[in-house]
Amino acid sequence: MERDAERLLNEELLRQPFAGEAGGLSADECRRMAACYARTEGVIAVLSDLRDETSLVFYGSFAERLGLGGRGGSYVVGSIWEEEILRRVHPDDLRRKYLLELHFLRWVKQHPRRCDCSLAEPLRMCDASGEYLQVLHRMFYLAGDAAGSVHRALCLYGPRGLETADAVIVDPLEGCTRRLELPSCDALLTEREREVLEWINRGLTSKEVAGRLSISVHTVSRHRQNILEKLRVGNATEACRVARGLGLLE
Repeated sequence: MERDAERLLNEELLRQPFAGEAGGLSADECRRMAACYARTEGVIAVLSDLRDETSLVFYGSFAERLGLGGRGGSYVVGSIWEEEILRRVHPDDLRRKYLLELHFLRWVKQHPRRCDCSLAEPLRMCDASGEYLQVLHRMFYLAGDAAGSVHRALCLYGPRGLETADAVIVDPLEGCTRRLELPSCDALLTEREREVLEWINRGLTSKEVAGRLSISVHTVSRHRQNILEKLRVGNATEACRVARGLGLLE
């Protein structure tokens, strides 16, 4: 199920309409920021370029505690996903992480001037011996453009210092935190769209679904198209598979 949540986030990040150069922080400034976090706070810092689909990983001292490598190390990954690090996250926390990042991305797009805000959430990550440690994961979406697209993301993994049992948006301008509720996958589809998908999953045609719900075939077709777009899939069979993975269908 975490892969379905990852796929939805991946699609929303990489299919943004990138328009020209990103405003705000330059690429060099973002790299210096990530390296500085790793040196001063000892965290693992992952700077991802969403347009080029690459990531730059910096190891602070916390990487040694996880058994990943020595402090001061850095390397490039040909993906926006830091798989070596993500494999250490508890499976339950990983799916929650993807859903929260998707929810936070949408929040940032609704508040384009608040890119100084970050997401902070507790995670469990295993060390070299397989024991789970309490970790604080922080995320920043950086450098947007005129089209509202986000060009870079910065993830920090470090020891649990901020005492929070929940995910929060850290707002430095207001000097406060805002609780970010774990988004329900139910919110991805409307109640009517879920009804349509339930009947499609049972093998009914659009005409049969229309009869069951007392709506027109045209309306069913419109709901089907909305479902495909929201779940980022190409056909009803794939939509049903993804919906089952996200707990939208039994």
